[in-house]
Amino acid sequence: MSSVHDATDPNTWGPALDEAVNTISRGGLVVLPTDTVYGIGADAFDADAVAALLAAKGRGRQMPPPVLVPDVRTLDGLATEVSDEARALVEAFWPGGFTIILRSQPSLHWDLGETHGTVALRMPDHPAALALLRRTGPMAVSSANRTGSPAAVEVADAVEQLGDPVACYLDGGTAPGGVASTIVDATGEQLRVVRTGAISLEALREVAPVLGADEEPAG
Repeated sequence: MSSVHDATDPNTWGPALDEAVNTISRGGLVVLPTDTVYGIGADAFDADAVAALLAAKGRGRQMPPPVLVPDVRTLDGLATEVSDEARALVEAFWPGGFTIILRSQPSLHWDLGETHGTVALRMPDHPAALALLRRTGPMAVSSANRTGSPAAVEVADAVEQLGDPVACYLDGGTAPGGVASTIVDATGEQLRVVRTGAISLEALREVAPVLGADEEPAG
């Protein structure tokens, strides 16, 4: 049976976060507010929980979820071969609506799906999300909606779409961003946008050379 908990006020959200942490530790699913849209999350290192997350969304292993982290310093623990340009983007847009795809550390024992040795990482700019992540560590988090349906910007939207497979819903009010994060692939020779979202291509290019989704490399 699902439960919804108020996570709008840092002074009173302690019991709500406790319930979310307990849910994650038991291998359950949590819906949490972020700075973009609501997310559905699981312990990134619990393969069964990640599989349950994908099932709740109606998504297969070929679409692995991103991983949310509480701190920029987590980057090097989860990813390898981070270029100076990729690091500059992280420093400029974390926390925020920016996701970066990097090579995963080969020593990590996790199964996010068919990642082909990569991981998509983001640090959200939302106090409740960060407070939760500081207690749980990295979480596999995807947008809180059934695949093909609109992303949830209110917790009620997520409850309606996902229902009882999610044990704990954190209600942080209306998601302030309302649009998904921008995703940049940093695993190739040149940085490339693979999804346009909260951060514009122009803003990215002020920090590092980034190809648009439809651009071909020069030369």
